[in-house]
Amino acid sequence: MRRQQQPSSGSAPGPALRAHVEITRPGERTFRLAVDLAAEPGSVVAILGPNGAGKTTLLRAIAGLSRLDAGRIQLGDSVIEDPAAGVRLPAAARSIGVVFQDYRLFPTMTVRDNVAFAARSRGASKNSSRESADQWLSRFEMTAYADRRPSQLSGGQAQRIALLRALAREPALLLLDEPLAALDASIRGVTRDELRSYVASFAGPTLLVTHDPLDALLLADRVVVIEDGRVTQEADPATIASQPATAYIAGLSGLNHYRGRADRADGAVRLEGGGRLVPASLPTTTEEVLLALAPSAITVHTERPPVGSARNTWPGTVRSVQQLGDRARLDVVAEPSALVDVTAAAVAQLHLAPGSSVWLSAKATEVTAYPAS
Repeated sequence: MRRQQQPSSGSAPGPALRAHVEITRPGERTFRLAVDLAAEPGSVVAILGPNGAGKTTLLRAIAGLSRLDAGRIQLGDSVIEDPAAGVRLPAAARSIGVVFQDYRLFPTMTVRDNVAFAARSRGASKNSSRESADQWLSRFEMTAYADRRPSQLSGGQAQRIALLRALAREPALLLLDEPLAALDASIRGVTRDELRSYVASFAGPTLLVTHDPLDALLLADRVVVIEDGRVTQEADPATIASQPATAYIAGLSGLNHYRGRADRADGAVRLEGGGRLVPASLPTTTEEVLLALAPSAITVHTERPPVGSARNTWPGTVRSVQQLGDRARLDVVAEPSALVDVTAAAVAQLHLAPGSSVWLSAKATEVTAYPAS
């Protein structure tokens, strides 16, 4: 998580974003987006969710590219859209910089003129807009690319120029729609670090739409997860990673995720899908409990293990074995079912294969229990 942004060059703090967005899309299956969102000046809020969840629809609504059916969007003291009040600023009139997934650089313009377009669109002369572009390119050490065309840039370079063009508008709000999705895996890490330093210079709020949990966890101060048009969890990255509210979020973090009711008589949780698990401690405020258990914290046995430090022991059947780097992931059908990570050597030594009968065990200290939302 990055530090709270301090405005650069003596500029005043940026405005806060407050948005209530409702959009309905009719079709074979009517889709309804209903999201409340807030972002403070200098913060990075990641919008995370599966394909079709409504992430890009939300971003387009805030940018002015899609109309609200109901709701309100306010940036600082200015209401930029409110259907009930008949208010809707066009996209060009909103003080918003947008970086699209495909960057949308003008192919016939040089890098300098792409960046200069921000000033030109506000009525500046050609010469003054180019002077402004050169200052931005110099500030971010991109002067060497000034005379190139977008076709002469690598994916990472194009991403940087698209972001620089958005920043050159001097917007009040920055919207990033899957800004790293088009990059090869070999340069994503480096470009992610550069992106983090770029947005750290921005005084306003930044919304980052992504389906990649690593982008969200490394770039954002706060993560908002959207599933099927609604917010299913909103928290800091550490909480999202360790205490997922849904099975989808748990999958992003690579955790087994269970829901059940606390049985305070023996300190266990009776699980909805059958079975029970004993966590290190139970929440004191609710009987409805969520559990998270890492696949690497589960041990596999071919026979029932003796009573020991592992308070959780249960039988199951291996459904599949998948290679993950230097480890193997077992999908075990049981009560509860679980994903289990073991070494490749363990697969060979224990003769693990689809259909194998196994016993699983996990220490109570490895089972995290927290209140269900």
